[in-house]
Amino acid sequence: MLNLLKHPLLTHKLALLRRKETNTKDFRETLGEISGLMAYEITRDLPQKDITVETPLGRCKTRELAREVVLIPVLRAGLGMVEGISNLIPTAKIGHIGMYRDHETLEPKTYYSKFPDNLPDAVVMLLDPMLATGGSSSEAIQILKNHGARTIKLVCVVGAPEGIKKILKDHPDVQIYLAGLDEKLNEHGYIVPGLGDAGDRLFGTK
Repeated sequence: MLNLLKHPLLTHKLALLRRKETNTKDFRETLGEISGLMAYEITRDLPQKDITVETPLGRCKTRELAREVVLIPVLRAGLGMVEGISNLIPTAKIGHIGMYRDHETLEPKTYYSKFPDNLPDAVVMLLDPMLATGGSSSEAIQILKNHGARTIKLVCVVGAPEGIKKILKDHPDVQIYLAGLDEKLNEHGYIVPGLGDAGDRLFGTK
């Protein structure tokens, strides 16, 4: 299922992220802010359980999260989304998937993966700013499933129709969250209008 988030603050900050004049510092800070804002919607359906706590004045019946949350950034651009979400969920465990896209075949290549041991019982958020062809995200989702993950949310800032279509086809059980749905992919597999190469803009490399 596709969830397109349209909060005014998200739209405003996404406009800043897209601007080619935005420098590395501002891009990094804005990506973190966008991720934090998205987290409110992403976590809306997290399961809860009833508990009783002692306040300074007495007992209080309330609720707390019933399942742990795991954040899985796709290296390297996904790292820019971790802090914004972990600030809201500081108990979240963090794993990593290292992937790159072959520029000739556009096929994803995995070079690193390490996960906490609670994937089967956790709500797993796969973080990657760009959902382009969907190849890398689909492969990463399959890797998580192979390690036992059962509840996976794919969290991207912008996406193209081609990538969304692939994820919905390959993994219809995975919820997709976007702050922006863009027009298309160009002949090189990049999102148009997009925001450029998120990794390069995040870390100041080319």
